[in-house]
Amino acid sequence: MIRMPATELSVTNEDWYARDLSGEDHMATLFADVDMTEASGTGATFDSCVFRGVRFNSAHLTEFAFTSCVFDGCVFFDAKLERCKLVGSQFADCRFDLLKVEGGNWSFTDLHRAALAGAQFDGVRFRESDLAGIKATGVVLVGCDLSGADLEQADLTNADLRGSDLSTLDPLSANLTGAVVGEAQAILLAETLGLVVRPD
Repeated sequence: MIRMPATELSVTNEDWYARDLSGEDHMATLFADVDMTEASGTGATFDSCVFRGVRFNSAHLTEFAFTSCVFDGCVFFDAKLERCKLVGSQFADCRFDLLKVEGGNWSFTDLHRAALAGAQFDGVRFRESDLAGIKATGVVLVGCDLSGADLEQADLTNADLRGSDLSTLDPLSANLTGAVVGEAQAILLAETLGLVVRPD
């Protein structure tokens, strides 16, 4: 269940197309139906904000902080997030088609049952995040820290998981058909199933 932070300001139906958001600082603000298509910038901060129906299509955001925010019905089509901090943020009914995320801290995020098919995450920290039930066919999760993450009932069909921490992944509770893992990860998953792995 999404826990909505209390907001004090609101920005509604505004056109922020291609806006440079560098250095902006927003707190406890509701952004409703705002067009942030092709927005860009470095180092903006959004704390305890609510984004409802916001379009981040083709946005390129670098070192942004979205801490304890809620994203409800937002679209991240072809967006790129580099080294961004989304600790404690929650997502509901969002679209992530062609999203690319490089680095950054997404620990304690709530992506329960999110549709992440086709998204790419490279070197992202997902510690203690709720990824249960994600629909992530073909997702790229390479070099990610998934320690403590809830992946129960996650659909990781054909996902690329190489280099990620899978120590808390139960291979019996997730769909891993066709998923790509490295040798050390394969041994870990086999041992999780109770197998004893020995050299030939």
